Amino acid sequence: MSISALDWGIIIAFFILSLVIGLLVSKRAGSSSAEYFLSGRTMPWWLLGISMVATTFSADTPNLVTDLVRHNGVAGNWAWWAFLLTGMLTVFIYARLWRRSGVFTDLEFYELRYSGKTAAFLRGFRALYLGFFFNVMIMATVCLAAIKIGGVLLGIDPVPLMLAASVITVLYSALGGLRGVIITDFFQFVIAMVGAIGAAVVVLQLPQVNGLQGMLQHEQVVQKLNLIPDPSNLDIFIPIFLIPLAVQWWSVWYPGAEPGGGGYIAQRMLAAKDERHATGATLLFNIMHYAVRPWPWIIVALASLIVFPDHEALRQAFPHVQEDIIADDLAYPAMLTFLPKGLMGIALASLIAAFMSTISTHLNWGSSYIVHDWYQRFVRPEAGERELVLAGRISTVLLMLFAAVLALWLESALEAFNILLQIGAGTGLIFILRWFWWRVNAYSELAGMIVSFLVAFYLEIVHERLGLPPLMPWVKLLIGVGITTTAWLLVTFLTRPTRYETLLTFYRKVRPASAGWTPLLKQALERGDLAPADINPGRLPLQIACMLGGTIMVYAALFGTGFAIYGHMWQAVAAFTIAALSALWLIKAWRRLGLEAAH
Repeated sequence: MSISALDWGIIIAFFILSLVIGLLVSKRAGSSSAEYFLSGRTMPWWLLGISMVATTFSADTPNLVTDLVRHNGVAGNWAWWAFLLTGMLTVFIYARLWRRSGVFTDLEFYELRYSGKTAAFLRGFRALYLGFFFNVMIMATVCLAAIKIGGVLLGIDPVPLMLAASVITVLYSALGGLRGVIITDFFQFVIAMVGAIGAAVVVLQLPQVNGLQGMLQHEQVVQKLNLIPDPSNLDIFIPIFLIPLAVQWWSVWYPGAEPGGGGYIAQRMLAAKDERHATGATLLFNIMHYAVRPWPWIIVALASLIVFPDHEALRQAFPHVQEDIIADDLAYPAMLTFLPKGLMGIALASLIAAFMSTISTHLNWGSSYIVHDWYQRFVRPEAGERELVLAGRISTVLLMLFAAVLALWLESALEAFNILLQIGAGTGLIFILRWFWWRVNAYSELAGMIVSFLVAFYLEIVHERLGLPPLMPWVKLLIGVGITTTAWLLVTFLTRPTRYETLLTFYRKVRPASAGWTPLLKQALERGDLAPADINPGRLPLQIACMLGGTIMVYAALFGTGFAIYGHMWQAVAAFTIAALSALWLIKAWRRLGLEAAH
């Protein structure tokens, strides 16, 4: 299809805006590593929250949602909706703890919480494992989406597309550091939402779709509308609803939804002004991510079932697109080809914005691991601030290069999503318990990381090559969680606990609830290292109640929107009423927790 001059003008204006922001903050960003990677810890809650949302709205996200809807209907989104439980756990329990820890990255946590050479090794190893390997995999899935969007909408081959996207994103990311990323994220999110909503409105007006009611009554769509899968159909109910809600949310490490917080979410919390701003940012993120954003994508995905009912329809419509990337997730960019001039430019700019916001965050986050937790910690402890910023910019370029190359090998966003879930299967419980159970040690984390990777490698690559029958993704997940959890628990009890002095220092600084620290606290009281007033009993029951209340609020708002779109107005009113009552209760509980509105 041809892109008009107006569309190109909108896209170019967006690029200029992003580069100008990067240039304006580049001097300040380059003044120190703390500025480059944490924006001086001065960011307000609303800007950080929007930045988190912008980052999780990547170019591959609407593709993934489309894939899920086309396979398993709207209810297929429980594969990621279930992570709201993880998010609310972070809001009401872990956000304050992260900001209170004062670490530079979440990997520095290892040498604050654990002791000895094992803790140092874990920090360095995980810096390369997450900062390079895992991070490159995530960015590659985003680049894959860019390849598909570029192939469908612009007719550009993958290699030149990756080259252009890499150069533009690296330039913008390396200039402004985290401050530039966060400020630009705000504008990118606005553009991205305008593009997503505009696309949903336009596709509903297509003759084939015949408006909202025409779409909802179409034979290809009717069977895909359930918000919760039919419990009588266990082949669907178990993998896309029961497993995510019962197991996946607490057991799997996945970027943006880490149990106990972590990754770039932790980076944003650590960049906040204080604990209240960290908590407020994370709450705003979860509300926007789960309650506000999904439905425009879902509408386009449902409409795509009418316009492009199968892969053959996609092949015929886009014969120039490589055969190996024709999949259900291609249907989202395929639907965007129907957009008119002007809106096409906004939609393209929104997808570019989604691409850049996610990639720039992952580049800065991954670079912070490589520079702070590996290069400065183990290679050049004496490195000055200018050298550390330079190292950050060099590592940014290298990370983008590897991600772009890997993207050329992937075939679908859902494939990558399942692989990433499998790699992190079973490690989530460690990240939840390590703040509240004194017995977790560095060997626990090392065992969880290694075993989960080996199990994932076997299940995803080796198993079927041995001639064994293929396993469903949810079966692989349960196997991974079971083996990994058993392994790290055994290692925990078979190895020595963290040194007393390290645990005491950690407790004094972070002040977690005392329940899981009883042996340490008893010893500290007997030795006179702590006074009874130093022990924080915590408010875990109220915090967990807030987590559940926040979850109900967001799910009710999500369902209420869906019911309203479906025309089920009484159900919509009931759902929104539940959301409002939950919000009122949370406001009161927020005050009881000492989290009055951040200013």
